[in-house]
Amino acid sequence: MPRTTPPRPIDIEGVFPELHEHAAVATRLHPRPGSPAPAESSVGGMLLWPADEPWPVCTEAHQKSRGELLRNVRERRRILDAAWSRIDARGRPTGPTDEERELLSSLNKRGRYAPELTEDTPVPMLPVLQVFRKDVPALGFPEGADLLQVLWCPFDAHGEGLAIDLRLVWRDSAMISAPMVEAPELKVVGRAGYVPDVCVLHPEEVVEHQSFELLPNAIQNALEEWEDWESEEAPHYQYDLSVAPGWKVGGFASWHLTGPQEMVCGCGAPMRLLLTVDTKEWDNGSLSWMPFEDAELSTYGLSTPTRVVVGRAGSLRVFVCSKDVKHPHKINEQ
Repeated sequence: MPRTTPPRPIDIEGVFPELHEHAAVATRLHPRPGSPAPAESSVGGMLLWPADEPWPVCTEAHQKSRGELLRNVRERRRILDAAWSRIDARGRPTGPTDEERELLSSLNKRGRYAPELTEDTPVPMLPVLQVFRKDVPALGFPEGADLLQVLWCPFDAHGEGLAIDLRLVWRDSAMISAPMVEAPELKVVGRAGYVPDVCVLHPEEVVEHQSFELLPNAIQNALEEWEDWESEEAPHYQYDLSVAPGWKVGGFASWHLTGPQEMVCGCGAPMRLLLTVDTKEWDNGSLSWMPFEDAELSTYGLSTPTRVVVGRAGSLRVFVCSKDVKHPHKINEQ
């Protein structure tokens, strides 16, 4: 099923024509639970990976033996999905039974489940995303590549600031004649929020406007005078008219936590926003971005289809060099 973002509550460029110079096209990926094939764009699915190419591993020294069992994470989600899909005589979800709650509690325990793993033991990385150029041509693929694959280590303890170890792999899918059938998996993950549920993508291009703090002062002042914060129904620039929530490619980054930060490549070139990984596709502050098709559903976890949780339910943004995407990328959390 395609996903269609409703028109913005107001044509803000009709009110402030100068905002046309501060607009950009983003591609909302709209991940939703499904069963994608390795040759399809997906979140958390099997990557189209050459059988004769080693699977990426994390070699950084950090705790790898303690956390949550990956199989327990998946079993908890299976139980919850089944429980909230059961409907009672009044048409309401029944939720977990007492027996299921007891089982869920037993599956929700952290522990040292892999004592055989030392801090230096290489562990397989988890597939996060793959996008084919035919699905998202605006992503900006380098010459000779039509596929981007993203993987990460599901522990937040890499280097200074406990950064995430995230890898970008650019490749020509036509060169893969013998794909890997099954990828190696970890036994333990640092936390469940690093484990994406398998989702298909429904890419859709939308128009965004630059985050408020990065607009010229004159436009900021005009918007502040125009905003009606006393009305609960009035649209607001920051939530309804600027940066789209959810997983997306391109567009603008929101700097609502830290304020604007300059992203510059090691070569000195400015960096562009490649990808946003978001905890939620929308929330109570951004309901106007909920696709038409989802407004008619009452599915459990509708706004969190991937079950990825970034930090404290925020978003992770991946920036790449504007001159050469193969230069080292940078990540930022908000």
